[in-house]
Amino acid sequence: MGTDWSLQAVAPPRDAAAIVQRALDLVVAQMSQWEPDSDLSRFNRAPAGTWQAVPPELVQVVEAALAIADASGGAFDPGLGRLTEAWGFGSAGPVAARPDPSIAAPRGGIAFDRQAGKLRREEGASLDLSGIAKGYGVDLAAERLRDAGVRHFLIDVGGELRGEGIRPDGHPWWVDVEPPPGWNGLPWRIALHDLSVATSGDYRRGLEIEGRRYSHSFDPRTGLPIRNGITSATVIHRNCMMADGWATALTVAGPAAALDMADAHGLAACLIADEREYMSRAWRAMLD
Repeated sequence: MGTDWSLQAVAPPRDAAAIVQRALDLVVAQMSQWEPDSDLSRFNRAPAGTWQAVPPELVQVVEAALAIADASGGAFDPGLGRLTEAWGFGSAGPVAARPDPSIAAPRGGIAFDRQAGKLRREEGASLDLSGIAKGYGVDLAAERLRDAGVRHFLIDVGGELRGEGIRPDGHPWWVDVEPPPGWNGLPWRIALHDLSVATSGDYRRGLEIEGRRYSHSFDPRTGLPIRNGITSATVIHRNCMMADGWATALTVAGPAAALDMADAHGLAACLIADEREYMSRAWRAMLD
């Protein structure tokens, strides 16, 4: 995943670190676009238009991604792999020039059959789960820890976090949301008691081409890196996978549309855009 992870746990078993690592290794083996032998990479190399058998975990994440894509009006799309590769954000690495404009975003390019455990892609579509798979990795590691009898812990995978239970001192797991560079406001401190939090922003990953910086987040409706003023979108949710995917979608939507979207779906979300802070109704309710 190109990042690190950490775990704080109350009375963990001796193999707690191995439990987490095995869960994350499974996600990489199935969903990494950088590993040529991953299930995702093999799926992308298979002929378009044919159903391909994949592991149930991969189907589960694709199902969640497509649900967010539908609920967000297309602000999230797991079929943009060809586009992100062309812009230098995939396994091939950075590019020196803007890609050919003919490389456009596909429309509805990925389909799934949960019962059969199969996926299908249309011509031009290529699966990319980088906007949701890390959150799923957090959830999978958390569930494996719970299966091992661990009830109180905080797990962090590259800035996506999930807190279960409470700390030994009786307090919840407190985490601070890192503000984007140049933000003068105070960082939010969140109590993760059986909750997850994920943040998407354009200040960590980007690409400079001919002196101009481009975001790593793409608007599936235009096929171009976003330029909507949003520098950070944070979502609190029970499941880290959903927090991760929705944070990506809200980043793409733009501040006003993202706030309406968050309110419509009951999401606790906070966005920073154009030196302003936008809070959804559910986020404000958590302040009371």
